[in-house]
Amino acid sequence: MAETAVPAALPPVRPVAAPLSVREILPWAAFLAVMALVVLYFVGAEQGATSLVSGEAVHEWVHDARHLLGFPCH
Repeated sequence: MAETAVPAALPPVRPVAAPLSVREILPWAAFLAVMALVVLYFVGAEQGATSLVSGEAVHEWVHDARHLLGFPCH
């Protein structure tokens, strides 16, 4: 009887991620920083003298987030 050769197991091939440069990341980082500041403004300061939107709608939408982040609103 002839013995059949069993191929040796190959090591798993792991994909290698391409390195990112600062030039590629910087626009996204700036965009996320601006969006974070906008969200922080609406959650923390959108009421009273600095209000950009009249009425209580924005305040009511972010009311629980204000308390969660420690901003006083009452």
